[in-house]
Amino acid sequence: MPKKENIPDLNNLSEEEKIKLEIAEEIGVFDKVMATGWRSLSAKESGRIGGLLARRRKNEQKTGEQK
Repeated sequence: MPKKENIPDLNNLSEEEKIKLEIAEEIGVFDKVMATGWRSLSAKESGRIGGLLARRRKNEQKTGEQK
């Protein structure tokens, strides 16, 4: 059984961790992260989360500039 490392504590999440978990849920790896931690994700899954996180940040910046 894999060692449980970096399993998110749902009671103490930073804003970035909340967004990462939302994205993980969207792409279908939330249960995997909660069971075995972030280290259990493949490079492809991690990269997908990172790419979507960057896209959201970029969109938030654009939205903030337009106001």
